[in-house]
Amino acid sequence: MGNSETFGVQKGHGKEIVEWLNEQSKTQKTKLEARLYNYEISTKNFGDFEMFSWMGDVQIARRMIIKASKKFKIKVIEGGYKPKEKVFKMKKFDFAKVKKGDKTIGQIEFAVSRFGNAQWEIQDEERH
Repeated sequence: MGNSETFGVQKGHGKEIVEWLNEQSKTQKTKLEARLYNYEISTKNFGDFEMFSWMGDVQIARRMIIKASKKFKIKVIEGGYKPKEKVFKMKKFDFAKVKKGDKTIGQIEFAVSRFGNAQWEIQDEERH
């Protein structure tokens, strides 16, 4: 069972999308539980997003967030992509795709300190 805190939905749609994801999960009898955690990020290229965490299967989470993007016609951040190199650093990194429906419109690199209880911050972003 996986989890991630680097998934997000276009600002103003957080509660609606998280409720929809949890409802779909129950209907389809899949193992996925999503929760908002009152954290927003602002990107230069893609706008503002409400971040949420989830627990369950990463493939189900990715499939459902793309489905939500299409259904509600919003941008989403599909996170949980880890860097390939296994070098120990003072920060943890996570990579995410910004999607609108099936189309990837950009990438975001997140970073957070390995120590303490800090929130993920945008390290870099790139438009496709």
